Amino acid sequence: MNEIKSNVGNEDQFAGSPDWGVSKTWFYRDLKVHFRVTGNESNPPIVLIHGFGASSDHWRYNAEVFASEGFRIYGIDLIGFGKSEQNLQGKIKSLDNQFWANQLISFLDEIVDIKKNGKVVLIGNSLGALTAITTLSKRPDLIKTLIAAPLPEPVFINHIKILLPKWFVKIKSFLIKLLFYLFPLEFLVSLIATTKLITFALQSAYYRPILNDNLLKRIVTVPARRPNAAKALRYMCIGMSNRLDSEKGPSIIEKIGNMPNRPPILLVWGKQDKLIPIFLAKKLIKLHPWLKLMVINDAGHCLHDELPNHFNQIVLKWLENLKTSK
Repeated sequence: MNEIKSNVGNEDQFAGSPDWGVSKTWFYRDLKVHFRVTGNESNPPIVLIHGFGASSDHWRYNAEVFASEGFRIYGIDLIGFGKSEQNLQGKIKSLDNQFWANQLISFLDEIVDIKKNGKVVLIGNSLGALTAITTLSKRPDLIKTLIAAPLPEPVFINHIKILLPKWFVKIKSFLIKLLFYLFPLEFLVSLIATTKLITFALQSAYYRPILNDNLLKRIVTVPARRPNAAKALRYMCIGMSNRLDSEKGPSIIEKIGNMPNRPPILLVWGKQDKLIPIFLAKKLIKLHPWLKLMVINDAGHCLHDELPNHFNQIVLKWLENLKTSK
């Protein structure tokens, strides 16, 4: 394990734009998907996958840097987030990491074109990292390497597997749906997106103060103010709550660990991450020593955005080492 000590003051917080690259639209299962792309078409592909509440805009300090280093960069908005489809009623039943992984697989096949441009590098933040490892568990043939910054759900790394009767599972699923349909998500989303509560909510994911980061607030609040944002959140709450153990992070990591030719995986963690504390990352790599971990000091949960210079250096060095190790 390596720890990168850094000084927040050295980071240029105005070096990037949430409107990076070229904005494009693609359809997955008749659902509109927004994505961004930059860099030469013939360069090796990197796909950036955002975390909860964010979008491709959140890679404002990373995408163009990677493109300048000789990569073709794609940033995808997962269904329900950013500028992608949020009006899901009658089209799908729920949103979860399995659904988003299938969305990403189709994106890799149809847009990134792995057959033509070679295997992809996946870089995900939090929920995006969970989507990335889920994708890897389904289609390892598409992926060269994966960087999870950080990986969610390690709190359940010692989860107890209990085989529940089908009737219990059905009742549980019904109660979860009932709970989230009764819960006033419309009011809650509106309250957070239109008041100073957004600053409080965002601050939990950052170590540095974000009070004056108006671009960051725009990245999160604009999608949250769309008419169907709360509906999409409800579909996600239902989907993520009703998953089987086999569809959660710990089981997915176990499955990947048993693959004969698994791609290398790098975990990047902020030492001051309040949402997924660093001790969970250390526990995770003790259970799975084939995982590699880099720790960045003075960084929280969104370390790619908080200390982008250091994060970008780690990514580029990791990719360079993969080249030289062959």
